[in-house]
Amino acid sequence: MKKIINDPATVVVDALRGMALAHGDLLDVQYDPAVVVRADAPVPRKVAVISGGGSGHEPLHGGFVGRGMLDAACPGAVFTSPTPDQVAAAVSRTEGGAGALLIVKNYTGDVLNFETAAELAAADGVDVRTVVIDDDVAVKDSLYTAGRRGVGGTVLLEKIVGAAAERGVDLDGCEALARRVVARVRSMGLALTACTVPHAGEPSFTLGDDEVELGIGIHGEPGRRRVPVSSADEMVRSLLDPVLEDLPFAEGDRVLLFTNSMGGTPLIELYLAHGIAERLLAERGIVVARRLVGPYITSLEMQGMSLTLLKVDDEMLELWDAPVHTPALRWGV
Repeated sequence: MKKIINDPATVVVDALRGMALAHGDLLDVQYDPAVVVRADAPVPRKVAVISGGGSGHEPLHGGFVGRGMLDAACPGAVFTSPTPDQVAAAVSRTEGGAGALLIVKNYTGDVLNFETAAELAAADGVDVRTVVIDDDVAVKDSLYTAGRRGVGGTVLLEKIVGAAAERGVDLDGCEALARRVVARVRSMGLALTACTVPHAGEPSFTLGDDEVELGIGIHGEPGRRRVPVSSADEMVRSLLDPVLEDLPFAEGDRVLLFTNSMGGTPLIELYLAHGIAERLLAERGIVVARRLVGPYITSLEMQGMSLTLLKVDDEMLELWDAPVHTPALRWGV
């Protein structure tokens, strides 16, 4: 195993210390329990939007803390759920009198620990709502979930709901919007190589030189099936077709297309794939109204990609375009 680390046991805290130094103008990082908070928190009379999950998916979630997106993120150990005390600390640090919305990816540990934290906050008189995202069409259940996994759609959900909260939308409105986004977003990914979790020291699965794992999750768990390496056109189609069929998406729909690197795929390949996806959507009469391309929800150094489609309306487009100022997403400021 070759990685730029000192000790696998301290890799998350060591990374958080570097993050705090790199983005001290935007973030306040605490270490016990580990929570990343926007520097001006709590914002009075604003719904606190909070998320989190295992580390190793950077920039998700800490990289999306800041104006117009998350108020706090709770980083667990690599590929491990954050603890209830982390989530409770995030609520305590950011809730400014308007309640808190917890955005939770559908992994069993995440769901249980965020629910426990919500119960603790409610006992203290804080109005806390939880929305679970389960946008992965690849599998119904996996090693980590009961039901579908939460993957790339999380990024779009955090941006859109974060913008609504920044505008002063109340907790009922933010929750309703979040549930509407969850209902309209679908994703699927593939891997060319596995990733290596630092404390494990070996790849999470083994692929031959001529194999692709189709339908992987973000923790290196296997997907639908293993298939031979094919052309970029065929690989993109193998992701896009199941996504389009699941909702389903139809001619005339407007979508936000998110082409994501799993961490090790270079942008030259990612842009190539994005161009193919746009062409295939145009052939079906589906209108790409907005785009996001880059490594925004990763699986350590995994070579691979995912495609996410969100069926957008005018409100979602306006909120997507709204100003955002975080370490990983910045526009309109």
